[in-house]
Parts: sequence; C-alpha cells; structure tokens
Amino acid sequence: MAVDAASGLAPAAPDLDDIDLSDRDFWVEPPEVRHAVFDRLRAERPFAFFAEPEVPGMPMGPGYWAVTRHADLDAISSQPQVFCSGKGAVSIQDIPADLHEFYGSMISMDDPRHARIRRIVSKTFTPRMLERVVDSVRGIVEEVLAEARRTAEANGGSLDVVADIAAPIPLRVICDMMGVPAEDRAQVLAASNIILSGGDPELIEDQEEPLTALFQAGIDLAGIMERLAAERLENPTDDLTTALVTTEVDGERLTHQEIGSFFILLLVAGNETTRNAISQGILALSEHPEQRARWMSDPSIDKTAVEEIVRWTSPITWMRRTATQDGEVNGHRFAAGDKFLLFYAAANRDPALFADPQVFDLTRDPNPHVGFGGHGPHFCLGAHLARREIAVTFRQLFDQLPDLEVAGEPARLRSSFVNGLKRFPARLTGAA
Repeated sequence: MAVDAASGLAPAAPDLDDIDLSDRDFWVEPPEVRHAVFDRLRAERPFAFFAEPEVPGMPMGPGYWAVTRHADLDAISSQPQVFCSGKGAVSIQDIPADLHEFYGSMISMDDPRHARIRRIVSKTFTPRMLERVVDSVRGIVEEVLAEARRTAEANGGSLDVVADIAAPIPLRVICDMMGVPAEDRAQVLAASNIILSGGDPELIEDQEEPLTALFQAGIDLAGIMERLAAERLENPTDDLTTALVTTEVDGERLTHQEIGSFFILLLVAGNETTRNAISQGILALSEHPEQRARWMSDPSIDKTAVEEIVRWTSPITWMRRTATQDGEVNGHRFAAGDKFLLFYAAANRDPALFADPQVFDLTRDPNPHVGFGGHGPHFCLGAHLARREIAVTFRQLFDQLPDLEVAGEPARLRSSFVNGLKRFPARLTGAA
C-alpha cells in the first residue's frame, strides 16, 4: 500500500482477510496507511486473530488477538489477574520466563513480585531525586542542540534528527540519572538499539542469529549495571543506582540482577519511547506548520502539546497480555492461554473517545490517550520524566534551532513493537 501522490490521501484499507499485522512490511508503511487499517479493524473486527510472525530459531506460537478499541484495551489493562503480563509483555512469542524478566523487568511480571519490585523502585523515585533529574534535563538538551548546530555547520547545514537530536537526549538523561560512566555510553547506545530493533536486519549485524545478538546486547547492559551496582555499594554517590542498591522496603532490597533488568527497562521505556516521541513529533510539526507556529508562540500550551504528541506518535505500538482463565470481555469470548496484543496506536485514534482523532491538535483537552500504557499496575513509572523531557526539548528547539527544516523522508524501523525512525534527514537553513 502507498499514499496516492496526487491526492495525498491514503487508499482505502484492504479487505479484512488480507490484513496481516504480523507482516513486517506493514510497519514501514506511512502512518496514514496503518491507521486506515486500524480504523477498519476497530469498526468491523475489533478482536482480530492473526498468526504469529516467524522468528528464526523459535517455534511458531498459536497466534494472538489484536485489540484495537480503546474500551477493550482499557478493560483488559484493568484486570491484571485475568490478563497477565508474566507470560511475556514485550514479545509475541513465548520465550523462557527468566528471559522475559531479563528484558522486560517489571513490565513482564505479575503480583506479588511485580508489586514488590515496583514498591522498591518507586521509593527511589523520591521528589528530590526526580527534581534533580528534571533540573538536569534543560542543561542536557541545550548541550545536545548546540552540538547538533555544530554538526550542521560542519556539513553544509545537514544533520540527522535521530542521531543528532532525538537519540542523545534521553540516553544522556538516563545515563546521568543512573551514574553510567562516559566510557560505557557508546556501548549502552549500541546495545539498546539492538534490543529495540524489533529484528530490523539493518540494526543487527548477525542477521542469521538475531536472537544471539539480542541476548548478547542484554548481557552487555546487565553487566554494566551489575558492575556499577557493586561499585555503589562500596562507594555510594548521589545517583539512582546508589538509591536502587541501598533502598529497602519491608526488609527487602533489589538484587544486582533485578537492577540490571531495571536498567534495560529504563532504556526501553525511557530512552526509546522519548527518542521516538521527539523525532516523530518533529515530523508531525513539519507536516502541520500551523500547529508548529502556534506552539512556538505560546508556551502556555506546552502541557497539552506534549500529550498530543504522545497520542499522535504512540512510540510503543503494543504490549501483550495473556488470559489466565476462560472468560468474556466486551462480548468477546476467550480461553485460558489466549494472547492479546493491546494496540495503543489504534486505541489512540478511536473516534469513540477522541473527537476528530485523525486531526493533530496541540490544544486537545481532554486527551485520555494510552501512550504511557492503559489503566492498571503497569502504567509507565517514568511518565512524568518523559513529559518533562519532551516539553523541554521542543521549547529549546524553538529557541535554539528555529531554522530546522525537514530535508527528506524518514527511514522507519521495520518493527511492529516500536514506532521508530532509524534516520530522519533535516537541515538548518542558517547553518548552510
């Protein structure tokens, strides 16, 4: 499918039986094409069943139900005892439970263990800690944007929105927050790119053994954090790693392995999602110049603008839940063991909840999007920080790089899980 060049409109969605959300090629289609498909599914087949994608080295699973209506997604998210995460939340395929925890941390756990770890982690996110991190965001953004202008000046005005702006900002925030040394940060970026690649062959060197590359990337990240955790026990500092290794709730502390898994989660839920909200937000503003001009001139809409960018871009496309028993949800019968993929991107354009859902409106209010997850125990722990990063980044972009212009089509990540951009060419007209 492709957008009609003459009209600029997406073609009608294909027949329902021709839709395949497990086809990787579908996820590099333009957003308007994907949302035309979601519109059709919501209206005519809100619980659509799909075969699982083939993954080299793994057996084919039984398939999954795609959940595209906001009300259905909300109902499932709100019943964690019936629709669990512990069978795996970030993978369609069933992989060993210890690997799910390794890569998903709390996201792939159920109570009581999920509640225990979240209590400990939540206690470390004190107002003082969060304020220190939030205060550092402005300085990090200013540094990154200054470096981006120098890059453009050295390259005839050209730069890459992903590599020069969107990727460095959340990575530096998380690494500063955790106290990751400068010499480890290149490895952190490389490993996190592999984990969030969704199997995109361009981002995985060993294309014959993508699972091996994935596991090695996780091992590398966990190794950095386990080493750092041991160091902080000996020599505590004022960072989140020290807080994680020293915080105790009801006599329990996190193990070094749990801290390593939490670090991977931060990189997935904090780094990648904020990176893609920024890069795709820049794209959305370039496509809606009247909205960009309005936001540039009116800082009072920062709050609603950030929420609309998260709704519009939906950086994480889905999470998985698995039925623990037979039952029914909003008229749909299911059996124990059934898999459900909660398509946040589809729910965020549901006309039953959003007026004119295909309109990008930075003053939209209310905006009950599920870009940070649905109701329930797995709502994003770092949503406040992500909102702050996005707001500061765009306000500083307007001030420091007002001459930023899109210079070509972005290269989309070939992944159903992360709505990401690999490259996004741009230019600074004043640096040419």
